[in-house]
Amino acid sequence: MKNYYEILEVNKNASREVIDKAYKVLIKKYHPDQYLGNEKILAEQKTQEVNEAYHVLSDEFLRSQYNLEFKKAEIKDFEKIYNENSNVKKDLQNKNSVVDENNSRRKKNMEKEQDKNRVGTLMGIIDVLKEVFKHKPDFKDKKKLDQKDIQAMIITAVIVIIVGIIMWFVPATNTFMRQLFFMS
Repeated sequence: MKNYYEILEVNKNASREVIDKAYKVLIKKYHPDQYLGNEKILAEQKTQEVNEAYHVLSDEFLRSQYNLEFKKAEIKDFEKIYNENSNVKKDLQNKNSVVDENNSRRKKNMEKEQDKNRVGTLMGIIDVLKEVFKHKPDFKDKKKLDQKDIQAMIITAVIVIIVGIIMWFVPATNTFMRQLFFMS
């Protein structure tokens, strides 16, 4: 639907005098006798649009009918845009869920690869220790300790001893270690 207010370059609440003045200015501006060639054809088209807009907006009854139709068209356009945006939003949500699934699969695959690469390294040992302490075995009942738990305890003890020895020989931590062991 054509927007006659835009064609006449006036506000929707413009008075009859403002519409008359805008019409006169635009008719002079786009009068076909002022142009040649293709510009003349464009000026004739523009003049026809201005005349049509003025015819509707200058008559109170036609203007009120036009305003009702224009509002209906605006509402339809708004609903159309809203529905398109809703559909786009749904599409984006669907795509995001697919992307999230793919990302979670990739993350799991990367974690599996990292776990394979950690076997026999310090990080692998730390992972085993994490798993052991997640389950928190009951140390009072030694029968409940399985082979993995015993290995984790031995590995932890060895790591603590090695770190202690290293700290003993590093000059920056040597004093701390002496104070820790000899409580002086």
